[in-house]
Amino acid sequence: MRILNASLFFLLLLLIWQFLVWAEIWSSVLIPSPLQVGRYLISAIEDGTLLSASYVTIKRLVQGYAVGMLVGVPLGLLNARFQLFEDTIGVLALGLQTLPSVCWAPLAILWFGQTEKAMFFIVVMGSIWSIALATDSGVRNVSPVYIRAARTLGSRGFHTWFQVIVPAALPFIISGMKQGWAFAWRSLMAAEIYITILTGFGLGNLLHYGRELHAMDAVIGVMFVIIAVGLLVDKVVFSPLEHFMHEKWGTQRSIR
Repeated sequence: MRILNASLFFLLLLLIWQFLVWAEIWSSVLIPSPLQVGRYLISAIEDGTLLSASYVTIKRLVQGYAVGMLVGVPLGLLNARFQLFEDTIGVLALGLQTLPSVCWAPLAILWFGQTEKAMFFIVVMGSIWSIALATDSGVRNVSPVYIRAARTLGSRGFHTWFQVIVPAALPFIISGMKQGWAFAWRSLMAAEIYITILTGFGLGNLLHYGRELHAMDAVIGVMFVIIAVGLLVDKVVFSPLEHFMHEKWGTQRSIR
């Protein structure tokens, strides 16, 4: 039933969009019809452009996000454990988290040039701080009852941290990883729009070239692909994992 409702809703939006273009309320030059966008997507799939760009983008995303996660999670744990880290790295992370990812592009180009390293740097900087802050927040949300119970049973030091606190914080850490992935995705799009390299053209590059050529069907088509990839990863990877963790740890909240 939910799938049917969602399908009908999006179908209605497409019909309204098509009608507005047919009625010339919207200019087909600035906002092409769904049929024009669909024709572009079909042609881009047939000639391999879209699939190749998607592969390049996802490869870059996985590499940058993996490093952001491997660094961000330990940083978050250190911030939650030590006051010194909270007062230094924690404040730095909070400040850099508010910085839009696109702001890293000029520095990346100056430091690394038009290279894969520049894109990698932007993705890492766009994700690492959100993951660190979410991990820190998750650890601090662990119920003190768990810690007191563990210490009553003789748990101390690292044993308490890695056998009680970190497992209890896993649902929140997973949510932070999901948030970090979203920031990494946005950072990569900004990087690909600003940086053009011969080692591979991603979805952001297609978006940029569509704008330069005033091919609005390409621009909107690539935007749909970017949204579709984001939704797919969320629904297939993060949402099931997040739901499993919250359900297993009994932290699932429902307002229905």
